[in-house]
Amino acid sequence: MNPPAPQTKRRGRSARRQADRNKPLAWLPELDRGLPTFDIVPHEQLLRIHDASVTLLEEVGIEFRDDESIALWKALGNDGVHIDGYRVRLDRELVMELISTAPESYTMTARNPERSVTLGRNKTVFTPSYGAPFVLDFDNKRRHAVLEDFNNFAKLAYLEPALHMTGGVLVEPMDVAVPYRHLEMTYSLLRYSDKPLMGSVTSRERAEQSLHMMGIVFGQDIVADTTVSTSLANCNSPLVWDQTMLDAVKVYAASNQAMLFSPFVLGGASTPASTVGAVAQLNAEALAGVAFMQMVRPGSPAVYGQWTATVAMNSGAPLAGTPEIDHINMLVGQLARYYKLPWRCSGGCSSSKLVDAQAGYESARNLYGVLMAGANFVLSTTGYLESALCQSYAKAMLDGEQLRMMYRLGQGVNMDELDPAMEAVREIEPGDHYLGTQHTLANFKTAFFMPELMDGESFENWNVNGASDANDRGLAMARKQLADYEEPSMDDGILAELEDYKERMKTEIPETIE
Repeated sequence: MNPPAPQTKRRGRSARRQADRNKPLAWLPELDRGLPTFDIVPHEQLLRIHDASVTLLEEVGIEFRDDESIALWKALGNDGVHIDGYRVRLDRELVMELISTAPESYTMTARNPERSVTLGRNKTVFTPSYGAPFVLDFDNKRRHAVLEDFNNFAKLAYLEPALHMTGGVLVEPMDVAVPYRHLEMTYSLLRYSDKPLMGSVTSRERAEQSLHMMGIVFGQDIVADTTVSTSLANCNSPLVWDQTMLDAVKVYAASNQAMLFSPFVLGGASTPASTVGAVAQLNAEALAGVAFMQMVRPGSPAVYGQWTATVAMNSGAPLAGTPEIDHINMLVGQLARYYKLPWRCSGGCSSSKLVDAQAGYESARNLYGVLMAGANFVLSTTGYLESALCQSYAKAMLDGEQLRMMYRLGQGVNMDELDPAMEAVREIEPGDHYLGTQHTLANFKTAFFMPELMDGESFENWNVNGASDANDRGLAMARKQLADYEEPSMDDGILAELEDYKERMKTEIPETIE
């Protein structure tokens, strides 16, 4: 659904839009953290969790439900692998040896080199939400997402300075048959943004086709070895890696594309009802995934981590923004630093159904905890409602501004500011003000973050200007962004080849799933 046109036409709009085309797109590079990371437990307690995890892998094991993957484990020919059907038990020494070949950081090359980003160690990237089948639209109505929504969110991700990737399954376009969705989504991510992207992981063939489409844009020889994407591999907790995810890992690892090894856990339902117990389990699952990828291609970029919601024990409903999620993120971050692996978690999560106080509280608390935990890859930072079931246009804009504030917070303080500021103190008399000093005139635009979507006006001014709430302001900004959007340039021949491949695959792939 197209966003409604603005209510009033502004004089000179076309001229301003033309002028805007000559302005560089606002862009924040990956966050280079200026804050110390927070270790939530002493090192000896962290080692207790590590020991519990590797003991699980040794004694209980984990299932790799895929014949080809079992054959790979057997072909490794290592005494540290013990196989019983699909159950694989791994000695801790082998796990640590395998994960040690994963790089501590890596770079994703964007089709616009200025948008390439590095993550790991002290560097953090923010990415949009993933997988919602519903949207909260411009009429404040919850409905099934369609391809136009997907395209809109790809454009908004491209325009948001603090988003470092266009994303993956921004929403599920329910008007596109499932066998074709990955083609339309990959096409949209490549066409409407020049930032790095995520590929399809719902089958081996879809991963291969996504990778081929990336190759059309970047060059097939480039994507055979250069990391241009980071894609998702969810473990089926408890303790199962299934064929679908493993096939995707094999495809992307073979071409040196990065993967996120993310147990998707519901604390108390798919893990023990315990914060440290949940971490011990998901840690075992994630380590086994990273180890598998390194067996397939040593040195391929593997991101360790998780997506966690706690479960309301009185209803079974998933919860977001709870204190335990912060604790889990902090523990996983501390483990990642111990393993020297880049790690991921989720950011602006909320179980609210509307863009309301609950959505704001949960998302902000979750993002703050993520920042303190030192995550390197933060998924689901914008637009997230209903525990990932719904994507909101308004919240995507509000969350984007929050990301820019979190980015500023994460940079830490700049001590180079101190001496010039003290000179300003010397310029004024006691009891005077700083509004007219040279220091203020030189720094007023950048000294403090000035939000556009958080209203700080007096009640009278706010009332005269329409008494809009945050949801109204978010929707207005989304309309403006989409109206002003200019598609990033792409060679006409490459675009034609990309579209031809997409349409040709549709003629070769059955529309229904057998």
